[in-house]
Amino acid sequence: MDDLVIYRKRLIPEECIHLKNDTLLHRDDDVVVTGWKAIHPRPDLDHGASVYYLKEGYKVSRFCGADSSLLYWYCDIVDCSFSPDGRILTTTDLLADVVIYPDGSVRVVDLDELAEAFEQGKLDATLLSKALRSLDKLLREIYNGRLSVLTSPLEKYSSLGLQ
Repeated sequence: MDDLVIYRKRLIPEECIHLKNDTLLHRDDDVVVTGWKAIHPRPDLDHGASVYYLKEGYKVSRFCGADSSLLYWYCDIVDCSFSPDGRILTTTDLLADVVIYPDGSVRVVDLDELAEAFEQGKLDATLLSKALRSLDKLLREIYNGRLSVLTSPLEKYSSLGLQ
């Protein structure tokens, strides 16, 4: 596996974090798959795994408790960019998120933050449009019953205890 360096950039609050403890599990032209321990552990959240859909503009993550039980799926709308040499991936969180619970219920969250970032000039019209189109595409996949397709890249790594 190549040595991909991943950064998570947030607009609200403004920060850029090197995800140095994430484990790269797979990389190809379409997806990057990682396993991780919670950056800020909580009593309910211990670890998980994420699949970055590089061309679609979203990341689907499995959030797990210490016993590896599924807490929920958390989907971030992101903008992914690589350094010229392809060794650094920066994912900018475009704020809109979708949470899918084990019972199948779906919540779209943080649209107010998306509007706030645009109003404050932290997000231009191009990225706002991209965020909304990626959110629409993701919701269409979910509502059309394709969550298992979106999460399938993570399933082969479940035996590693990373998700």
